[in-house]
Amino acid sequence: MARFRSLMRMTAVRLSAVYFLLFAICAVVLVFYVTATASTIVEDQSRRAISEELDELAQVYHQGGIIGLVRTIDRRSRQPGASLYLVTDASGRIIAGNVESLQAGVLDRAGPTKNAFSYERYSDSQRERYHLAIAEVVSLPNGMRVLVGRDQSEQVRFRGVVRSALILALALMGVAALIAWFFVGRSALKRLDGVTAASSRILSGDLSERLPVTGAGDEFDRLSANLNTLLARISLLQEGLQQVSDNIAHDLRTPLTRLRTRAEGSLAAPPNAEEAREVMEQMIAECDQMIRTFDALLMISRVEAGSDQVIKSEIDLAAIVADLTDLYEPLAEDAGAELTLECPPEMGVVASRELIAQALSNLIDNALKYATSAERKTRIKVQLASDERQWWIAVSDDGPGIPADKRGRVLERFYRLDQSRTMPGSGLGLSLVQAIAHVHGGRLVLEDAAPGLTVRLEMPLDDRQTGERSDG
Repeated sequence: MARFRSLMRMTAVRLSAVYFLLFAICAVVLVFYVTATASTIVEDQSRRAISEELDELAQVYHQGGIIGLVRTIDRRSRQPGASLYLVTDASGRIIAGNVESLQAGVLDRAGPTKNAFSYERYSDSQRERYHLAIAEVVSLPNGMRVLVGRDQSEQVRFRGVVRSALILALALMGVAALIAWFFVGRSALKRLDGVTAASSRILSGDLSERLPVTGAGDEFDRLSANLNTLLARISLLQEGLQQVSDNIAHDLRTPLTRLRTRAEGSLAAPPNAEEAREVMEQMIAECDQMIRTFDALLMISRVEAGSDQVIKSEIDLAAIVADLTDLYEPLAEDAGAELTLECPPEMGVVASRELIAQALSNLIDNALKYATSAERKTRIKVQLASDERQWWIAVSDDGPGIPADKRGRVLERFYRLDQSRTMPGSGLGLSLVQAIAHVHGGRLVLEDAAPGLTVRLEMPLDDRQTGERSDG
């Protein structure tokens, strides 16, 4: 009983019940409409036959008089069938025909009878009672009455058979619908119970739990799949948050410890003015590094919050890339590197000017920081190109590169290779570039430059740009 009440509380089951009720009402109306229409058609055919036969008898009456009419009706009355005949004199006495008695009042009014009436007749010398018929009455000049009709008993039985068949079919369909409704509702309730149980485990804190997917491809599966994707995203964000929290605690502990050590050293042995200045500069540098770390984290959070918060517009990407390359060229020379550019004269794209500039700055800065060497001149190449589907910015160098098994890890926040831990930086540069790629619907790819590393920022072309290129 409890499961039945749960079943009845389901919206789909309630809607199914309403639809079934509407179907039942329509079916009942259809039954009455079909039987009424069939009765009307049969009655119209009978009345036309009566009218035609009266025309024939009128010709007989004009040619043979009352005697010829009585003989004709007497002859036709002996034939089996549904035809009714009756001739009475002015006093109502039966002269000829196959009708023994009529319902009272049928002969009182000339013309077609409005409704079916009951009568008794003779058939093969055996009285058949309680028949129904329709007829038309004609008055003759001498007061005699002539009735011609058609028996409707078969039609009544036919209507009854049709009505019974339709009602039986409706009942069978109703039973089948109820059975199907019960089993479908029970199956739906079972699946909802599974979803509810999984949801309860998720609410209790088990984010590894997933909603059941049967593979049927119905709305339950689509909903479960979407929610599972959402849960996976939430779980990933939670893991990322935990990792970021751990990394922040670990990476900021070192500069804070150095700040404390320098401050304690200054208090223990007061330095002279020059030493104090040097200590303060070091402490300011440590603070600046922590500020840059927090700024990078804030920017990553802002970018990952979604594309709705990122302002995109039509920009000349070639000009931005050329300007940034020119800006970094003196820094590259100071670092002993050769910075070259390969890009078209102009390239219009829809993107965030600020974020694209930030991403390219991070890529060039990483190449200058980790690929250059005092022993040789490092070559760094910036490339901007596009095809029918996407555009990309690639920064390649011939430095030590990144091992293949570490390329995925360096995209994680705060992750740094062992050989780069002694260099300044927070390990957030590539994480920020990847976040910028994602918010534009693109991706960040790291490849072997043999030797060195190629970092390629790939972005899909906007629909408008694709259309313009197709038109061109």
